[in-house]
Amino acid sequence: MTDGRLRERLAPVLELLAHDPASLSSVRDPEEAWRVHVADSLSGLELVGSPARLADLGAGAGFPGLVLGAALPATRVDLIESVGRKCAFIERAIEAAELDNARALCVRAETWAAAAEPEGGREAYDAVTARAVGRLATLAELGAPLLRDGGALVAWKGRRNSDEEAELERAAPRLAMSPEETRAVGARSGFQHRHLYLIRKWGPTPAWLPRRPGMAKKRPYGRV
Repeated sequence: MTDGRLRERLAPVLELLAHDPASLSSVRDPEEAWRVHVADSLSGLELVGSPARLADLGAGAGFPGLVLGAALPATRVDLIESVGRKCAFIERAIEAAELDNARALCVRAETWAAAAEPEGGREAYDAVTARAVGRLATLAELGAPLLRDGGALVAWKGRRNSDEEAELERAAPRLAMSPEETRAVGARSGFQHRHLYLIRKWGPTPAWLPRRPGMAKKRPYGRV
C-alpha cells in the first residue's frame, strides 16, 4: 500500500487522537502522531510479514494494531485490551477508519488464551505484536499460548537491556519460544533507540500456559 493511501486510511484515527476528549495519546498534532505512532508501528512490518491472523497485546491507543490492520487488509487483526476506556477508544478508531479486518477484544490476554475458538484465541494466531507494554519474558509468556507452532511475537522496545534479554533467554525454553532476531530500527521508527525483537514459537503450547492473569508480569519466568 502506498504511503498516500495509508495516510488516507489512517487520517480518521489521527483526527481522533487530536480531538477526541477521551484521546489516549498526549501527541495531538497529526504529523507528530504519524512519526510517533504510525512510522513506529510500520517499522515492524517486515518482521510481522503478512500473517492471516494477528493479535496485538495490550493495544492501548491501538498501536501498532490499527496501523498494521490498515497496511495489511488481508490480515485479520485482534486488538487485545483489558482496560474499558482504552478498548472503547479502539472501537471508535476502527469504526472511523472503516477497518473491517480489525476488532477490539476487551479481555485479558491470559483469559483469551485459555480457551480455543470460538470462546478464545488459544493457538489461533500467526503473529502477535506488543509495543512497549512489558518485559520481554512477560511478553513471550503472554504471546506463547496465542501463537500457532511456528508463529512469531514481534516486540517493540527501546534501548537494549542485557538483563532483560538474559531473562528472556532463561525463560524461553519453558515457553516453547526462542529469541530469533533483534533489530535496530531507530532510523525508521522516529525513536532513536527503538529495537524490535522477533521471538519464534517452536512447538505446542505447554499445558500449564497461560498462568493466572497478572502472574506473567508479577513473577516472570527467567528472573533470578
